[in-house]
Amino acid sequence: MRQLLLFCALAMTSLGARADMFAIFREPDGSTKWQYVANTSAGVLIITLVIVLLFLFRAHRRAMRWNRALTDIKVNLEQRVAQRTAVLQQTTEQLQEREAYIASIVNSMPVMLIGLNQQLHITQWNKKAEEITGRPLQDVIGKNLWEAYSAITLTKEQVQAVLASGETTSLKHTQRGQYTFDITLYPLDNQNTGIVILISDVTKLVSAENKLAERDKVSAMGELASAMAYDISLPINTIFARVSSARQEIEAAELGEVKQFLLQEVETVRQSAQQATAIAHNLLDLARAHRDSKQLAEIPPIMDRAIELASDLFTDVNGITFKYINIRRNYADALPQIPCFATELEQVFVRLMRNAFYALNAKLWDEHNKPWINIEIGTFYDSLWIKLEHNGKSLTEEEQLDIFQPFFALSEHNSSFPVEQRLSYSHFIITDHHRGQMAVTSDDEHGTCFNIQLALR
Repeated sequence: MRQLLLFCALAMTSLGARADMFAIFREPDGSTKWQYVANTSAGVLIITLVIVLLFLFRAHRRAMRWNRALTDIKVNLEQRVAQRTAVLQQTTEQLQEREAYIASIVNSMPVMLIGLNQQLHITQWNKKAEEITGRPLQDVIGKNLWEAYSAITLTKEQVQAVLASGETTSLKHTQRGQYTFDITLYPLDNQNTGIVILISDVTKLVSAENKLAERDKVSAMGELASAMAYDISLPINTIFARVSSARQEIEAAELGEVKQFLLQEVETVRQSAQQATAIAHNLLDLARAHRDSKQLAEIPPIMDRAIELASDLFTDVNGITFKYINIRRNYADALPQIPCFATELEQVFVRLMRNAFYALNAKLWDEHNKPWINIEIGTFYDSLWIKLEHNGKSLTEEEQLDIFQPFFALSEHNSSFPVEQRLSYSHFIITDHHRGQMAVTSDDEHGTCFNIQLALR
């Protein structure tokens, strides 16, 4: 359009330079050629309209393309909005499910759970806390802990110390004979978030553990008392038997025969009295020798002392004497020292030898079959192994099950295993005090073997 107007202007300027611009529209007589004017104007108008129509068509096509592009953009945006809305809705549902799941876990916990922020105001308060305090979450949320639960045994200083250090702390609050609480404070990973307090009522558990500990003590005392009484009864019975026999023999014998007989009987009584004295001293040594911490010690010397002690303790006038049993010692070279309670281990070894002594006395011997006890000490990987075996009377399967059980322990079978030969206290010393292992194997062909495993460090 601009080009057409420019063209007309140039043409008129050119015509005006040479003659009258309307001369072409006049007759020679000076009248106007209206038909020519009309035709020219119509032509110019038609050309102008055609050009305008072309521009409008072009603009319409551009508008159509832009409209389609806008429509595609709108559809694309609507799809994206729908997708984002669906994702947000799904995420919201997942968050709600997780929040409900976490809340269910928190409320199902059998301990009090209290959440605090940095200002020590309550942010979490589970069902157990509601039950114990009698206050629902709505009443305590946002309040100071000690305002909401004044009976709590924690102090502000203790909570603030955990917040400052960022380390988990466990506390115990006990009123003897009434209640016991375990209190654990967990600072959250984000230190600006706060802290979680778990309060567990362990009164019943502690009471049960105390009863179990008392039962173990009673069992150990009963086993020790029974074994010691049995050991002491042997020399005492021997003394009484020999005195009664001596009286009868003196009354019936001639004077010349009495002296030799009395010397023999007096020697037997002396040995029995010495045995009873050794038993009493051993019991006193055991009572005085307890240590609060383990000491490094070599096991072979402890075993040797136990053998010497057993030689003084175990004598049966009607059977064999321990000092005459063939003791085979097989100790490995350069055995390391281990942390232990030496006196306790000595008592364990003595009790194992007592068990072997009774088993050897329960069996008949001849020239070709003599009693022996074999002791081996060695290392294997990170453990020290002690093996004590003998060829005495073997243990039945039931006795192997009962030998490490307390004397009053209930079992599915009625065991007649004697109390004085049980090794529950020895087993307790090895497994509990020394964190080791203790086991027994026994049969008629290979005899009985006690195995002890102790850590080297």
